[in-house]
Amino acid sequence: MTLETENDLEGLRRIGKIVANCLQIMGKSIEPGMTTKELDDIGERYLQNHGAQSAPRLVYNFPGTTCISINNEVAHGIPGSRVVLAGDMVNIDVSAAMDGYFGDTGGSFIVPPENKVKRHLCDSTRRALEAAMLVARAGQPLNGIGRAIETVAAHHKLTIIRNLGSHGVGRALHEAPEFIAPYYDPKDKRMLKEGMVITIEPFLSTGATHVDESNDGWTLFTKPKFLSAQYEHTMVITKGAPLLMTQADAV
Repeated sequence: MTLETENDLEGLRRIGKIVANCLQIMGKSIEPGMTTKELDDIGERYLQNHGAQSAPRLVYNFPGTTCISINNEVAHGIPGSRVVLAGDMVNIDVSAAMDGYFGDTGGSFIVPPENKVKRHLCDSTRRALEAAMLVARAGQPLNGIGRAIETVAAHHKLTIIRNLGSHGVGRALHEAPEFIAPYYDPKDKRMLKEGMVITIEPFLSTGATHVDESNDGWTLFTKPKFLSAQYEHTMVITKGAPLLMTQADAV
């Protein structure tokens, strides 16, 4: 969507804060021995208590409230009986709707004990998101987002999951501009416009470049030897720094 009124901004901020706080609460709740369903239940209670609806369930009839993906599962993991183990990489994607507005955020968490590879992967993916946000300005080419992500990944000797990208959001979970590539695409001539609402969500990996879909019809995964991380924010494009919608409180 494109921001048109102050009410639009307030609506996006409300749902953005809810999903951001939900993500952080879920991340802090991860413990070895719990199931991904138990973790998802925490998110479900939080969203319900704040009057928000799970976006993947609302829009796509996803069989869970949030998407929880472990290790070589990259995205869209279905919460269920899988037990979280010490040392796991857990990605949580929280998107929700309230009063006609959608917010979308995500993050990767390392279940202790962590190691240098996992910490490097997470820190580098955060840097890729930050670098992309620095070039996300009205009047600038949309493909600058992918260029920034690609540059950070190469510098840190990591790969990009090329078939997962950022996207427009706001009045729907996925809307124009569709598929913002996480790499530099010279054929993409689209421009960023003031008031445009988008996500930026780089997926960096220790070696994978693409994901495949599981037989469950949802979970996206790579070969078991690879790990991936993702961090995502919803933002409004301006002539200066984007306005961050998914800013969590101190929780």
